Amino acid sequence: MKNSLKRVFISGAAFLATAFATHAQTTSAFTRQDTLRGSITPERAWWDLTYYHLDVQINPADSTIKGVNTVRYKVLEPKQLMQIDLQPPMSIEKVVQNGQELQYNRDGNVYYIQLSENQLAGAVKAVDIYYGGKPPVSVRPPWSGGLTWQKDANGKPFVANSNQGDGASMWWPCKDHMYDEPDSMLISATVPENLIDVSNGRLRGVDQNKDGTRTYHWFISNPINNYGVNVNVADYANFSETYQGEKGELDCNYYVLTYNLDVAKRQFKDVPRMLEAFEHWFGPYPFYEDSYKLVEVPYLGMEHQSSVTYGNGYQNGYLGRDLSGTGWGLKFDYIIIHESGHEWFANNITYKDIADMWVHESFTTYSENLFLDYHYGKEASSAYVIGQRANIQNDIPIIGHYNVNNSGSGDMYFKGANMLHTLRQIVEDDEKWRGILRGLNKDFYHQTVTTAQIENYLSQHVGRDLSSFFNQYLRDIRVPKLEYQVTGKVLKYRWSNSVAGFNMPVKVLLNGKEKWLEPTTNWQELKGLKKNTAVKVDPNFYIEASDLAAQ
Repeated sequence: MKNSLKRVFISGAAFLATAFATHAQTTSAFTRQDTLRGSITPERAWWDLTYYHLDVQINPADSTIKGVNTVRYKVLEPKQLMQIDLQPPMSIEKVVQNGQELQYNRDGNVYYIQLSENQLAGAVKAVDIYYGGKPPVSVRPPWSGGLTWQKDANGKPFVANSNQGDGASMWWPCKDHMYDEPDSMLISATVPENLIDVSNGRLRGVDQNKDGTRTYHWFISNPINNYGVNVNVADYANFSETYQGEKGELDCNYYVLTYNLDVAKRQFKDVPRMLEAFEHWFGPYPFYEDSYKLVEVPYLGMEHQSSVTYGNGYQNGYLGRDLSGTGWGLKFDYIIIHESGHEWFANNITYKDIADMWVHESFTTYSENLFLDYHYGKEASSAYVIGQRANIQNDIPIIGHYNVNNSGSGDMYFKGANMLHTLRQIVEDDEKWRGILRGLNKDFYHQTVTTAQIENYLSQHVGRDLSSFFNQYLRDIRVPKLEYQVTGKVLKYRWSNSVAGFNMPVKVLLNGKEKWLEPTTNWQELKGLKKNTAVKVDPNFYIEASDLAAQ
């Protein structure tokens, strides 16, 4: 979870002043390294990533890691120069293909590997990349990338990575762009024998090594994005349960610090409640084959695929606070619900370019009020999402700059959720809306997507051209304003403060009676009203309203 909010307001009071700081840039002064990281370069485009085997040794004693990543790929075009990403101070030590050591050059965060064998279209090949070093330490995890090296209350190492935005290449060599995911992956993590590593997927086995270490082998059988790959190393206790879900039995495993076992068994009861609500709204959990895990870490939490990380202090709300200011945010553990929601929107449906991060964060923030809707009713969910509006900054557009690894405004969270809540009102059919959300997860199952794909899908299934709707909320910082005036028996109304061609329908109450209006940016009239008709806009629409007669 990332955000570029500089401040968050709860019930009018300044709160969590830097809670959502981010990597997001608000300037267009991008560097060559931004382009190399954020674009599909020629050295990336010619090969299709199919598999990783990340074999890594984690050394808490000196905060170093070393290992080898085997990269398997399919040749799409016969080219010889491959781009692999690994950020300083980490470095590649050698690259081998079929026993032959290869030449490579470094350009900042990028290594260009010169392949010796002919790369024939259709061939499946692999390179072994040996590397090591002392990875960056995250200053403010998870909002700054890197590894966190801490000690638990018993003085034992407590280690985890978090690197959305800043890149998985902070600690392991990879094709560090979201457009291409491996079809499967094996993580072999070697740690001191008195510790446990928990990573994505299912545990295949544990090797006891002669040097006082153990190697944990975790296999992910589904596609996985780079920042979703994780290692969590600690003195863990484990408990588990089976959830009877839409696709059958789902294994749920929980890894917590040994002395937190009892409190975790109570707090983690939100997991089956989450699964019940989200399978209802979004469809089956997307990774039955790889299980669901919730893992305690030394930072707030993150959406690592099938290995959701948790650090919310075993309390409801966001670190015990309600981000909506309504009280409803204290009915659930924010990190369990939000970060697990990303299994559908981030890990199942994944943005191709980080500029489209709203696809992850808007839908997932919106999932919080759908959780409330399922368990506490529609009024509770509406109150919650409307309450979150106090946090919206309207500073820069939600969509960032493409091809330079740049995300947009942190408004992708609360404004994005309110945009989707508004769209639900336009649909005006909750079963249809539920079908659309489930359809997204079915039709884009395990895919990387663009904003255009999501916009077009929603327009098609809502049955309305939503281009101006998305231009308004994703690409503009203004809140659309419904201007109106009742004169005699006539209501005049239009949209202002809006993009060209904005034509969103809106529900109003005329003397307490519901009426749908179809405003445009031109004045329209509704005649035949009673004199002095009172006009009230449905608060579920994220808009402003201005009664010109009252000014």
